[in-house]
Amino acid sequence: MKYVIVLADGMADLPIAELGGKTPMEFASTPCMDILASGGTVGLAKTVPDSMKPGSDVANLAVMGYNPLNCYSGRSPLEALSVGVSMKDTDVIFRCNIVTVSEDEPYEEKTILDHSSGEISTQDADILMDAVREAFQNEEFKFYTGTSYRHITVWDQGEILELEPPHDHLGQVIGPFLPENPVFRAMMEKSFEVLNNHPLNIARAQAGKNKANSLWFWGAGTKPALQNFKEKTGLSGTMISAVDLLKGIAVGAGMQVVEVEGATGSLDTNYLGKAQAAVKALLEDGQDFVYIHVEAPDEMGHQGNLMHKVQSIAEIDEKIVSVVKKALDDAGEPYRMLVLPDHPTPICKRTHTSDPVPYVLYDSTKVQKKVDVFSEKSAEASGTYQSEGYRLLEEFIV
Repeated sequence: MKYVIVLADGMADLPIAELGGKTPMEFASTPCMDILASGGTVGLAKTVPDSMKPGSDVANLAVMGYNPLNCYSGRSPLEALSVGVSMKDTDVIFRCNIVTVSEDEPYEEKTILDHSSGEISTQDADILMDAVREAFQNEEFKFYTGTSYRHITVWDQGEILELEPPHDHLGQVIGPFLPENPVFRAMMEKSFEVLNNHPLNIARAQAGKNKANSLWFWGAGTKPALQNFKEKTGLSGTMISAVDLLKGIAVGAGMQVVEVEGATGSLDTNYLGKAQAAVKALLEDGQDFVYIHVEAPDEMGHQGNLMHKVQSIAEIDEKIVSVVKKALDDAGEPYRMLVLPDHPTPICKRTHTSDPVPYVLYDSTKVQKKVDVFSEKSAEASGTYQSEGYRLLEEFIV
């Protein structure tokens, strides 16, 4: 049996008047997901425990079968694993976003305009991170380039600070959300001076792009310890994602990580390349389990871009779910496929929520007629509910 999880990050949503009262999942063209739903099991799963914040870190750990209440030590340490950061037990690791803030006001009165700095390229971001390192790096603080706007800061002998995610406060004045810690606050304030008039940002502004003009720290955590995925499940596993968080979870779990050319973590990602990499891992490399993570629906939700979110869901169906299903069917391989978001990212909220997510679990050896479509509504109507989302993997792997 081959196992495939297609994780459409942030795909679930709420009914939207612009779409005639439908959600983006309902409105998007998803014939292959609907085929899975018609022959499989549709239900809801609670991937974020009530006591935890609805982040992709917590939710993806749950989907991968790890109880976040027992193993979660923070988001940033997982991303640091992907970047190859060596961590000591006494280190505290932070996500260090490069964000876009307004320019004219005193720092605490600025507004956060874009948590992704116009989805800045990693190449451009690394140039800015060089300036950050020159300004701030010392024996106590180290700065590492990640992917796009997502970077890492390591604080030697540090402490956990409760800091706000930037994507939760888009369009808001930043003063109430700045760190109370004076060192971190000072670094954020000075980072605007370092970055706003950097030649690269001047060129970005002239090209009509958002400046990447401030650091934003959040997501503190300590060195993680995850049970090896193969020891846990008996399956050899492969992770396919453009996002450091997911690659870091895979590294921590001892899974193979496949880099796909053109995978960006946004709407323009190489969907087909991810599907082809999954098929190769399963049918040529002999892997038992593949986790295909696609960030685009979540990014479009944060941006409040309704039609691009719809487009991303349709692309996932056409270029990933359909392609992988056809390849396994053509190969005569028995397989089980699980398609779901990690958490909702509603367009109207532009951030994550803790609501249960819809899932479809399809077994190629046990096809049976159940429902016609895969959507939030059909999942809720099914009456099937997994209150502890990390246990869904136990139902998936047989």
